[in-house]
Amino acid sequence: MSLLVGLDVGTTGAKGVLVRDDGTVVATRSSPYGLSTPRPGWTEQDPVQWWDASAAVLRVLAGATREPIAAVGLTGQMHGAVFLDDSGTVIRPALLWNDQRTARECQELESAVGAARLREITGNAALTGFQAPKILWLRNNEPWSYRRVAHVLLPKDYIRFRLTGEFATDASDASGTLLFDLTSRNWSSEIVDALEIPDSWLPRVHE
Repeated sequence: MSLLVGLDVGTTGAKGVLVRDDGTVVATRSSPYGLSTPRPGWTEQDPVQWWDASAAVLRVLAGATREPIAAVGLTGQMHGAVFLDDSGTVIRPALLWNDQRTARECQELESAVGAARLREITGNAALTGFQAPKILWLRNNEPWSYRRVAHVLLPKDYIRFRLTGEFATDASDASGTLLFDLTSRNWSSEIVDALEIPDSWLPRVHE
């Protein structure tokens, strides 16, 4: 009987569960981390804290059995923006799903793509929580950081990167970025081109 790990990279901590494939729970563990609010309406976290907490949880779960673990499944907070340089190093604290600093960038996005066209492609309106306005905010407000960007990931996909060395995401989370074409099931070249965001920054999308 296989052992499986579920790991959730949440807003307040990493939580893990070790289960058998019949659903029997073998062990659970959580590890908290803090939230930074450098200005009113801003919320940030250091992705390295996610990794440290996740690694601590995984060590405990792995230590709860002598049997091999077949797979790790990841979930996590959506919409956040993790900015990495070409060596995979975090450039600045991640902007979270509940960060409200990007109102101007939402207007910029709708102007570049068209509000109706944006909804047609992505299924979403331009809201401050999504990832695409966060990328525009970095370009508009921290050009020195923006110039270093080589990869943009969602929070749980940063943990995937640290575990596997791969830049990847799933279609469900990608659909919450305002960069994903629901019809083609891939990044929207129309939106990426309109916003002048390099498509090489975006991870591979899997179902």
